Amino acid sequence: MNPIFEIAPNNASLTNDQINSVLDRALQSDDFSNKRILLILPDATRTAPIGPLFKGIHERLHRRVEALDLIIALGTHPPLSESAICQRLEITPSQRHEKYSDVRFYNHEWNNPAALEHIGTIPADEINLLSGGLFSMDVQVEINSIYRNYDILLVIGPVFPHEVVGFSGGNKYFFPGIAGPRILNFFHWLGAVVTNPMIIGNKWTPVRKVVDRAASLIPRQRLCFAAVVDEKRFAGLFFGTPESAWDSASDLSAQIHITRKPHPFHTVLSCAPPMYDELWVAGKCMYKLEPVVADGGELIIYAPHLEEISTTHGHLIRKIGYHCRDYFLKQWDRFKHYPWGVLAHSTHVHGIGTYENGIEQRRILVTLATRIPPEVCHQINLGWRNPDSIRIEDFADREDQGILLVPKAGERLFHLQQKPAWAGG
Repeated sequence: MNPIFEIAPNNASLTNDQINSVLDRALQSDDFSNKRILLILPDATRTAPIGPLFKGIHERLHRRVEALDLIIALGTHPPLSESAICQRLEITPSQRHEKYSDVRFYNHEWNNPAALEHIGTIPADEINLLSGGLFSMDVQVEINSIYRNYDILLVIGPVFPHEVVGFSGGNKYFFPGIAGPRILNFFHWLGAVVTNPMIIGNKWTPVRKVVDRAASLIPRQRLCFAAVVDEKRFAGLFFGTPESAWDSASDLSAQIHITRKPHPFHTVLSCAPPMYDELWVAGKCMYKLEPVVADGGELIIYAPHLEEISTTHGHLIRKIGYHCRDYFLKQWDRFKHYPWGVLAHSTHVHGIGTYENGIEQRRILVTLATRIPPEVCHQINLGWRNPDSIRIEDFADREDQGILLVPKAGERLFHLQQKPAWAGG
């Protein structure tokens, strides 16, 4: 299916007419009539103007379809309250109970076995092929069983460079968006074994191949609105299958969301926006900037609003800490029973390094300037700075001195113009 799309020229934003044109062309088909539609939407940790798309879809479909409901693709993130979902949709409480009263809201329940359904298995020989020989094991595929109540599953979400899969969006809204823990843990660890710098900003990664294969097992029609946004402007909007819409959107994302620098930096101040309210998601401020930190340099995650490692996974992170990939691989019997997704998160925040003869060497130091206490930072193997001691203006306009300030980090990827030695080049 060739995507229906509009792309804004020269750093402009799509006009309302252009957005409406994509919606009109995408939704005019009689294939939607009298069907039950489930919208699959991101939570608040993704920058995306979801409101106009939700409202436009509802306006065009709610009189024609049997049902139009939505689920928040949380992965393992905490659930959203109804008021938070309204904020995500940019609707008021009164609109929720009047104009949109027919729309049912759901949160994904990744850790509730009763909410999940096994839809198939990717066999070991296929996993071996998809992973480039890194793994050879059967992978069980589970998804939220709510899908059974609907005819069409319609993803609405943005596309950005991503540390696990290469570029977010498309079928990633199913896996991990509304997936069970087994497939989720597997492909996150697969991405960690490849490592963040080798995954992020690349399209056809082993993880993307696994995600697309898992999605092919869903016995329902899958469609997707893939948005490319810069801050809150629509740079492009694509509609098609999750594969085709994502394919085109990721090409545009690569043009818009990747900044290339001529030299590495010994100090990076990576400022986390308020939407990253846990280190579990604020780690993106590291993932997107790891490639431009010089060997032996320091990356500071500046988030004075942040108090939690993770409400869901924090107890496990406190046990294992943050370490490089080989710290786990070379002690696999010790760590293999932990959730692999947690191990993956650990390696991504720590960054690449080595583990030889019981000694771990980090390539760079990751320091937290948050409300997480210094003793906890040291316990989990990260640096600490008092966020109140940091003046952002002291880091500004000093790139020629090896200091980089990123005021809103986490979505734009930074790469060097030339591949560094540690990246195999």
